[in-house]
Amino acid sequence: MTTPLKLAIWDVDGTIVDSRQVIQKAMDRAFKRAGLCGIDYDRTRTIVGLELGEAVARLAPPDYPAEKAVQLATFYKEAFVEQRAEPGFEEPLYDGVRDTIERLVEQGWLMGVATGKARRGLDIVFDHHDMHRYFDTFQTVDGGAGKPHPRMVLDAMRETGTDAFQAVMIGDTKFDMEMGRNAGVHTLGVSWGFHTLDEIAEGGAHSIHHDFAELDAALDDFAVQVDEQAA
Repeated sequence: MTTPLKLAIWDVDGTIVDSRQVIQKAMDRAFKRAGLCGIDYDRTRTIVGLELGEAVARLAPPDYPAEKAVQLATFYKEAFVEQRAEPGFEEPLYDGVRDTIERLVEQGWLMGVATGKARRGLDIVFDHHDMHRYFDTFQTVDGGAGKPHPRMVLDAMRETGTDAFQAVMIGDTKFDMEMGRNAGVHTLGVSWGFHTLDEIAEGGAHSIHHDFAELDAALDDFAVQVDEQAA
């Protein structure tokens, strides 16, 4: 009897990679370059995970012209590239994430990514940390609708041949949880990223976890549920 497939779909920023300082600095630089006042972290963090155009439009002043919002998004991308060239640049993995991913792969899980990053940005981060080798499907905003639309989760399941009961979405924002819920999959929130516990819960997280030991236990429980449902 074959073991049922299981698919873990991971958000990147705030879940796998600690990009809090990098994203905040890039957004603040972009706003200042556009002639706006700088922006603080408590505002920036609320839009992380969304497609960039939608994100900057939410942060821009009311009635901000659409063409200027496009330029603001360009300034953000330029600021991000500039940071990567600066001495001391860091966009580290969270402690414990590689161990968890390696354990799941060894147990036969399939791995997916669903991120608000463009594919180019994802590849830069994953090349730096040698992460591509763990993953079976890569879903970015280049492929269509971004979070909280279910498209990325549905495409990940389609590419891996999995059903909704076999897939789990792991992320740090309410947009991740809403995307997973909209696709009909189990959702596991993590508290070490951008959104607050209340925001993650508002997105519909089935449960929220504060470290990788807790997340590992929840993933093990989910695997048991998949096996029982498939039996």
